Amino acid sequence: MARRKRVNPRRLEGKRILDLVPRFGLECGDEKSVTAARKFIEAHSIQPPAIVVVQRSERNQERFFWGFKGLFSAQYVEEHHFMFPSLEMLRVRLTAEAQGDSVA
Repeated sequence: MARRKRVNPRRLEGKRILDLVPRFGLECGDEKSVTAARKFIEAHSIQPPAIVVVQRSERNQERFFWGFKGLFSAQYVEEHHFMFPSLEMLRVRLTAEAQGDSVA
């Protein structure tokens, strides 16, 4: 029987926070996905925080987080969300909502 993968509570909280961030999607074409994301952000004057989802092929996609500190892998930000000031307000809001739900 296969073991279930342990859910990391810190990453789960980061995932919930990133669900509140606006998302933008694009296809990368012949460029590398990070280059396509950077060009898309510049062309559309996207303000941080934002998630850019780059479709690499029919089945593969990469997610990037655009914050005040630059462009990062969304998976990295999920695990280290507390290091990003642009997510602080969202984290406080999510924590307040969670506490409000537990009181009710």
